[in-house]
Amino acid sequence: MATRRTDGLNADGEKRGRRRAALSAGLVVATVVTTVLSVWLAFGLAEQRSTEQRRQDILAAARQSALNFTSLDYRHYDRDSRNVLKSATGDFKKQFTAQTEQLTQLVARNKSVSEGQVLEAGIVRSDSRSARVLVVADSKVTNTAVPGGEPRTYRLQLDLVLKDGRWLTSDVEFVG
Repeated sequence: MATRRTDGLNADGEKRGRRRAALSAGLVVATVVTTVLSVWLAFGLAEQRSTEQRRQDILAAARQSALNFTSLDYRHYDRDSRNVLKSATGDFKKQFTAQTEQLTQLVARNKSVSEGQVLEAGIVRSDSRSARVLVVADSKVTNTAVPGGEPRTYRLQLDLVLKDGRWLTSDVEFVG
């Protein structure tokens, strides 16, 4: 009879031990799964923040480039054209540089002043190194022919590239 009782106690003890082991294993699995999910969510959130920051940087650069491009004053055209060139690269920079001398003379002769204002900007496409942005800008242009000023609306397509940590305009097109 003692044998049965000992066998019964061992069986109950083994059952309890297995339950504890199963519970411990379940807690370990739950902890691992929770940790993996937390890390995955943290990386996803970091990626989302990075994407949003890149988006904001692209829009800010495009807005500033369009503002510089639509705000030119004959009284300080050298400074204004330098502002355009500071945010330019590639073909756009080459073209603007090549035309600067002619533009300087034309703007001075006509006493042209253009006061730009960016109304809207939206990203058409972007990746980690390039972007295309559409910008709507207004400007009031005064010159010798229109001393009272004339409003103009521009729809610009700007291509930007990331160069040395800065978004620079590589192409500007007037679009319908």
